[in-house]
Amino acid sequence: MRADRDFAYGAAAGLLGDLFLGDPRRGHPVAAFGRAAGAVERVLWRDHRGWGALHAVVCAGGAAGAAALVSSLVRDSRAASVALTAATTWAVVGGTSLGREARAIGGALAAGDVEVARERLPHLCGRDPQALDADGIARAVVESVAENTSDAVVGALVWGALGGVPGLVGFRAVNTLDAMVGHKSAKYRRYGWASARLDDVLGWPGARLTAVLAAAAGDSPRGALRAWRDDAAKHPSPNAGPVEAAFAGALGVRLGGTLSYAGRVEHRPVLNGEGRGVEVADIERAVKLSRRVGLLTLGVAAAVSTIRKGRAS
Repeated sequence: MRADRDFAYGAAAGLLGDLFLGDPRRGHPVAAFGRAAGAVERVLWRDHRGWGALHAVVCAGGAAGAAALVSSLVRDSRAASVALTAATTWAVVGGTSLGREARAIGGALAAGDVEVARERLPHLCGRDPQALDADGIARAVVESVAENTSDAVVGALVWGALGGVPGLVGFRAVNTLDAMVGHKSAKYRRYGWASARLDDVLGWPGARLTAVLAAAAGDSPRGALRAWRDDAAKHPSPNAGPVEAAFAGALGVRLGGTLSYAGRVEHRPVLNGEGRGVEVADIERAVKLSRRVGLLTLGVAAAVSTIRKGRAS
């Protein structure tokens, strides 16, 4: 039973670290991983799925393997085990920085400074800010808060509960690779295929848990569940669909529609068509919902870890 308590204590401490400190401004471990993955890509890149799969295995497998090695070295020390889990949790989750960026954009919109909001939007998502008005920016922020709650908080904790520190690191590594090479550009359509598909697989449980908890913690549980049921499958992403639909229903707003990414226009279906248009004040509501979902996930992850370790003993 000690191991499951170690995870619960360490994950809680890591979330508190994220709450009070946010991401480190310099020397972030995820940024260091990104630089290493970029170096591997420069050596391996070919316009071929097989080379992209090798890139994913080398980078994500190497990161998870290193985490497993470090975990084994501190296994006999409870204090060291808790400290390692706390430090890793703090490094891989990003709920506080997500909220700060969203609120900064919301503050600029509330002050009527759309240009500042456009300048900050790329810190949060890949939308083309010049193609968006104030309402479009607000909608993009709410959608990004929803999706990144799953990617940057819930998914990591789920895999931490299932796999300890290697699970935390492995999930974040795959998620980072997907952000780097998993998009459908001409360069990465084949090379990034494996990273994108692996991210879909690892993100599946966290996305569904995020949707469930958004319904439980939001203003309209029934609306969240209805939007998830009716609209999630319409989204091109198997994981963003449930999350964004549940957030839309929970907040009572409409998400989706026409999007622009670096000149590429996508026409996505509307999620929760019964809701109203997104307003600037909804950004704060989305951030608060995201934080509640993160805290609830900690409890779920601790319970999952306890059950898993109990069955293993």
